[in-house]
Amino acid sequence: MKKNAFLTLLIGTFLLFFSCKKDRTSLKEINNHKFAASIHNEIKAVQKKNDAALDLFISRMSLEEKVSQMFIINLEGNSVFTPVDKLNGNPYVPGGYLFFSYNLAETPEKVRQFTDSIASFCEGQNIIPPFLAVDEEGGYVQRLRKLAGKIPGQEDVAKTMTVREAYKMYSEHAVKMKEMGFHMNLSPVVEVLSDFNKEFLDGRSFGDSFNTTYYSIAEMNGYQNNGIACVLKHFPGNTNTDPHTGLPEITLSIEELETSLEPFNRVLSLGPKAVLMSHARTSVIDRDVPACFSKTWVTEKLRNQNGFEGIIFSDDIFMGALAQNGYPPEAACVKAVEAGIDCIMISEKRFLKPAMVLVEKARNDAVFASRIDESVGRILKYKIEEGIFSI
Repeated sequence: MKKNAFLTLLIGTFLLFFSCKKDRTSLKEINNHKFAASIHNEIKAVQKKNDAALDLFISRMSLEEKVSQMFIINLEGNSVFTPVDKLNGNPYVPGGYLFFSYNLAETPEKVRQFTDSIASFCEGQNIIPPFLAVDEEGGYVQRLRKLAGKIPGQEDVAKTMTVREAYKMYSEHAVKMKEMGFHMNLSPVVEVLSDFNKEFLDGRSFGDSFNTTYYSIAEMNGYQNNGIACVLKHFPGNTNTDPHTGLPEITLSIEELETSLEPFNRVLSLGPKAVLMSHARTSVIDRDVPACFSKTWVTEKLRNQNGFEGIIFSDDIFMGALAQNGYPPEAACVKAVEAGIDCIMISEKRFLKPAMVLVEKARNDAVFASRIDESVGRILKYKIEEGIFSI
């Protein structure tokens, strides 16, 4: 009887201890959950406050100021910044500049002096500073090879490096770019190599779908973890037709097209800052419209289906192939914005004329004006996050 009583007491004590321990564990989990929820709510409150401040800032901008943010163009010189365009006697500066070889001085220090002069000029004129971009894919598409050291083209990277080695190389290159004052790299090319595009890409692809996915992720993380935004290109792809001379026609079936886009879908889910649209037309989706003018591709596919929240760039609007197919630059700019493009690329040093076309359109079209506000919000949010300017 005593033995049974002792056993009962032992079991009861064990159950009581276990129950208390379970209760303590649950209480700890509840407290952790409450703490995490509290932090999450605080972050949401800060984001809401920041979004409201940005909306207010945008509402106080002139239409001309808003539209200026929606262009990335070429620039003059390589030593002291001087804007080319003027509006009502005042300098008219775009949202971004794309550097070419002729914009690069002979040393990293002199390049930094030039990029600093851009920020200083804008600060003195109370102008929102532009983001500064460059094409650094590697291989023969590399503007900074003499200043930051050569990096291999994407095909060679996939053949000769592990993903870890590629990440390290791109990270080190990003540091050098940042030191020279750059903010953005128009890379990587996230297009799977195939017979229908290999002549045009010419070493600018990481290869098959697996390599394209994982080396693109390594490159994107290498740059973005070190303060250089990546612009994925060229969504939804290209063919062997050079878009400078003719419009690429992608004739893949819907199944083949979806398979070719798998690397884009995966990399897009990991937070690139921007995507650049191609001029290609696809026979199975909005077949008569270049992708960068297609609301189906830009807004429905990229923005809504992929959930992409960053900046969407057009490819160069001044490519001859567009004008030859019914899209002169000014009309192309309107088409791009209507499709959902945020930032229009122009391979010219002036952008005032197409900008004023957008201004005039927005003055007479409230929906178009609202579309501009959306794009300006994304561009300015990026600039704030990167420390290019503050409200």
